[in-house]
Amino acid sequence: MDKKQRARTHRWRHIQASIRDTLILMREFRTPLLWFSFAVLGGGFLYDFLSRLFGEPLDSFAESIYTVLTITFLQPPNRDFPHHITLQLFHFIMPVVGLVMFAQGLADFGSLFFNRRSRSKEWEMAVASTLNKHIILVGLGHLGYRVATKLHEMGEQLAVIESNMNTDTVNAARGLGIPVIQDDATRLAALEGANIKHARVIILASQNDAMNLQIALKARSVNREIKVVIRIFDEDFAHALQEQFGFIALSATEMASPVFAAAATGTDITSPISIEGQLLGLARMTINPNSTLIDKTIGEVEDQFHVTIVLQRHNHKSQMHPSEENRLHEKDVLAVLGGPDELHRLMHDNG
Repeated sequence: MDKKQRARTHRWRHIQASIRDTLILMREFRTPLLWFSFAVLGGGFLYDFLSRLFGEPLDSFAESIYTVLTITFLQPPNRDFPHHITLQLFHFIMPVVGLVMFAQGLADFGSLFFNRRSRSKEWEMAVASTLNKHIILVGLGHLGYRVATKLHEMGEQLAVIESNMNTDTVNAARGLGIPVIQDDATRLAALEGANIKHARVIILASQNDAMNLQIALKARSVNREIKVVIRIFDEDFAHALQEQFGFIALSATEMASPVFAAAATGTDITSPISIEGQLLGLARMTINPNSTLIDKTIGEVEDQFHVTIVLQRHNHKSQMHPSEENRLHEKDVLAVLGGPDELHRLMHDNG
């Protein structure tokens, strides 16, 4: 996805979030609206009853409601001022009752509507609700922020949950257009706020193994299909989680942001090593059904992405150093050597 497409997507998502946020606000202020409606309808019923009682009837019940509504907003009704003192009192009391009940709610609604920053959590949740098949990142420390930037560079849709908002990484992530929700991710409401039901991957990058595991299990209870990439400091524990729960558990020896980003996008990649000042990593990837790489030759892919394909597995047969004329097919498995940026571009085009 190029910058123009990303900007258009961001603007459209912002519009969707604005609509959803406004609907949330309206639900929050439904009580003042209901009381105001009750006052107008109840006042209309009472005014209709009293007008008939005192010999100054209106033409219909609907006109009584309309009369109460107009005098509530200090507008003159479409008939002469009543003669009876009780009906006259309506013209002085209803504006006070209606405005007291409605004006405060309207003022609060307007204040929050035009100053969304004062409701930053609700706004970020509204933005996250527009995402689909996205990645949820829990923890925006040094590792989490590097993972977020890598995924952003790859064009991935991303929502972040972070409890500590007093960090530079939060502002930096929001500057990239990534919604950051301030909450405790062990709470189900926090995961739902990040739209966990429609997410495809959750990355747990906090430094607390027990908390990471708790969140992972809670995420799976809500979304059984979600892929879990979890940071675990104990290597044996990481392997046990992979075997028992199918989590992609990365231990302390594998804690590099490209590894987490690659795992989230369905690719295995080693931590980069430096050779003559050049960072190189080895990635294992499977050609996806919607990949743009299908039917391209090995040579075309190597020239386009500046990588080296060292192995191709097709129809259960592996070929080391495959010929440049070999074409790629769906479900082919490749081992690719290249720099982190080049591998990320390749992964992105693979879908």
